[in-house]
Amino acid sequence: MAKRNNDHINIQDALKEFVETNKLEKGLDKVNVKDAWVKLMGNGVNNYTTGIQLERNTLFVQLSSSVLREELNYGKQKIISMLNEELGKEIVKKLILR
Repeated sequence: MAKRNNDHINIQDALKEFVETNKLEKGLDKVNVKDAWVKLMGNGVNNYTTGIQLERNTLFVQLSSSVLREELNYGKQKIISMLNEELGKEIVKKLILR
């Protein structure tokens, strides 16, 4: 049984410690990237987004519209910087639109 720590800490620090101890950062990053994509791209793009997957530092986005895919290709670097700014750290280094 784990030893109880009698020091008082706030819930944010406790959750951060739990995530770091159990090595859950990568899984949380995957969820956070999906949420950031939905928030930043809006309904117009999200209606044509069929899949979002983060592997290492590459974000794969599956789109059902070839026209939209070509349009987003022109602004890849801006999308990457917007996502990283929203996430507060550099998670996405490469964006692949399928």
